[in-house]
Amino acid sequence: MIPNDLPSLRAPVLRHVSHAVVGAGLWLAAHAALAHTGADAGAHHGWMAGLMHPWTGLDHLIVMLAVGVWSALTTQRVWLAPLSFASVLWLGAWSAQLGLTVPAVEPMIVTSMVVIGVLIALQAAWPAPVVAAIVAGFAWFHGAAHGQELLGHAALAGMVVSTAILHALGIAIGMALRRWHAWAPRAGGALVALAGLYTLLTR
Repeated sequence: MIPNDLPSLRAPVLRHVSHAVVGAGLWLAAHAALAHTGADAGAHHGWMAGLMHPWTGLDHLIVMLAVGVWSALTTQRVWLAPLSFASVLWLGAWSAQLGLTVPAVEPMIVTSMVVIGVLIALQAAWPAPVVAAIVAGFAWFHGAAHGQELLGHAALAGMVVSTAILHALGIAIGMALRRWHAWAPRAGGALVALAGLYTLLTR
């Protein structure tokens, strides 16, 4: 079980996260017109394409948010798992761009939804290195999927930035759920797991 009280730095963390998310949203809105201009006009090529890509796939979006939510259940080194996920995500995408074929990408992406959702529902507040290792394993497959569709280092950089934003949103959501009710994270995790099962059955 996790303690009901949050760390003393919760308010500053939430404030900084909210500022970062709002700033990123304003930046995206101001620069959306650049998405289809210049040398990177290709649908999956360039910084802007990479920046938008994690937001276009519901399974990726849910998992990246869920990683942040699960990280919020830990009381120390809350950024370790998101950092691990984003790093391995980039490595997997870069490897896919180089031509490395990774088997069972889609099944593993769906599995990541189910597993992380169940662990959140169980309030598995494990040590941060353990959480980081688990999400890193799944990040490899998410990265392989992105790398098959994105072209160039700029696109990968944009993908990592958006992933970090989604992780920050997930951490903020996780902290808010813990503040709202002790069972709220469990309900959120259950929804993530059910979404994964639904995706598995419909595919």
